[in-house]
Amino acid sequence: MKKILIISDGNVGSHFIRRVIKTYTSENIYYVVQPKAVEFEDANPARFKFYEFDPTSFHKLANLLKMEFVQVLIAMDNQSDTEITIKNIRAIKKQVRIIVLNKWSLENEDANVVMVNTKEILSSRLLDYLPNVPVIAQNVGLGAGEIMEVLVPFGSSFVYRHIGVIEQKNWRIVAIYRNRKLIMPSRRRMIQPNDLLLLVGDPDVLKSVYRAIKRELGQFPEPFGSNLYLLIDMNVVNHATIKELVRRAVFAHKKFKHNLIIKVVNPGNISVLRYIKNCRNENVIIDIEYEPKELQALFYADVKIYHIGLVIVSKEMFSSYKIRKLLYDAHVPVLKISDRPLASVKDVALILADNRDLEKVSTTIFDISAQMGFNIELYNYENEHQEIIEQVIEHYNNLSAIFSKSIKVIKDNDNPIRVLKKKDNFVQILPFTSKLTARRMYSVFSTDSEKLYHKLDDYHQIFIPVQL
Repeated sequence: MKKILIISDGNVGSHFIRRVIKTYTSENIYYVVQPKAVEFEDANPARFKFYEFDPTSFHKLANLLKMEFVQVLIAMDNQSDTEITIKNIRAIKKQVRIIVLNKWSLENEDANVVMVNTKEILSSRLLDYLPNVPVIAQNVGLGAGEIMEVLVPFGSSFVYRHIGVIEQKNWRIVAIYRNRKLIMPSRRRMIQPNDLLLLVGDPDVLKSVYRAIKRELGQFPEPFGSNLYLLIDMNVVNHATIKELVRRAVFAHKKFKHNLIIKVVNPGNISVLRYIKNCRNENVIIDIEYEPKELQALFYADVKIYHIGLVIVSKEMFSSYKIRKLLYDAHVPVLKISDRPLASVKDVALILADNRDLEKVSTTIFDISAQMGFNIELYNYENEHQEIIEQVIEHYNNLSAIFSKSIKVIKDNDNPIRVLKKKDNFVQILPFTSKLTARRMYSVFSTDSEKLYHKLDDYHQIFIPVQL
C-alpha cells in the first residue's frame, strides 16, 4: 500500500478530494489534512483517513509525517499558508515529493517540489477551444505534443479519403470520433467531414499533419511551396519556342496569383534574353545564371531560396532523363508546357490506373482545377482492377460535392491514350511517381498508362508528387 498525504483548504481542494474518491484504486491509502473538516460521505474508511488541524503547525504536521508517505499534495487557498506548509514538510522530510497547486506563480528550485500553475492549466484548456489550433494531450504520454486530436473541416484535403491511401510515416490515425461515437480506423475506412481524428506520432510531424488536414482549396502551390519557377536551359530548349513558353508561364502565374521566378541557365540568345528581362515586375523575378554551374546543385538551392511550389518546364527539358530525375527528387509539382496554347485548356484529364495514387493527390487536382477554371474528366477503361478504380471514382464524386465542382466519368473499352489523342484543349494530370523517372525506351511494351505519359507529350501535363 502506498501512503499519500493530501493537505486541503478551500473549494478546489475539496473538489480534488471528491475526484480522488471516485477514482478507485486499491493500491493507495489517502491521509487528508484539513484546517476545517469537510464531510465526504462516499469516502471508503479503509482508504481515506481524515485529520482536522492547521497544517502550518510544525508540531502537529511532524507527528503525522512520522509515517512514510510516497507523495504529498497541497491544494490550499492562502499563499502564506502554502509556503509555510512546504517549508515545514521539507524540514521534516528532506526528499519526499511534493505537488503544489500554485495560484500565485510561486518559485521553487527544489527538484522534488512540482508547481502546478493554475493559470497555465486554465489558459491551455481554453486554448483547446480555439478554432484552427491543435488540441494536444497534456496529461497523457510525454505531454510534448505526440498525442493530438484534430477536427476535420468540411473543405479539408483529408475529407472522403480512405485511411489506407494516406501515407502515415512517423505518425498514425489511431481513432476516429464521429457523432460522439468511437470508430476504430481501418484501411477501407473513409474520413468524413467533422470527424475528430486522434493522432499519435512525432510532435514535429504531427504539426505538419495538422496543417495538411486544415488546408482548403485555393492555396496551390501550397503546401509544396509559395512560388512558381520557370526553368529554361537554353542548351536544351528550342530558342524559337522560348517566348511562347514564357508567355504561358506568365499566364499560369496570373491564375495562381503567386510570384513567378524565371531562371535561365546557359544563356545564348541576346534577343530572347532581352524579351525575358522585359517581363520583370514586382511579381516576376528574372534570374539569369551567366556562369556555367552544375544544374543539380543550382536547382536544389533555388527550390529552398525561392520556396518553390511549382516548377514549369518545356517538353524538351522534361524528356531529358537526367532533368526528369532531378525534378522527381525535388518532390515539387511540375507543369510541363507543350506547344499548344494554355489559355484554351478547358479540361483536366485523369486516366484511372490499377492503383490509388490519384486519390492521394485528389485535393491538389481539385485545387488546380478550381484556380485554373478546368473541368475534371475521369477516363475509366475496363481492366481487372475495377474494384480499386470504383473506389477512386467514389472518392472523386464525394469531393466534387464538397467543392461544388462537377466531374465527368468517361467509361470506354478503348485505350484512353488513343481516345485523348483525338481531343483538344485539355491538360493531363498524373501522380509523379518513380516509374516516370525510367528511361522512355523501357516503357515501349508497357500497358501502364502512367509509364506511357510521353505518348501525350504534345499536350500540357502536370505531375504531382505523391505525398501527404
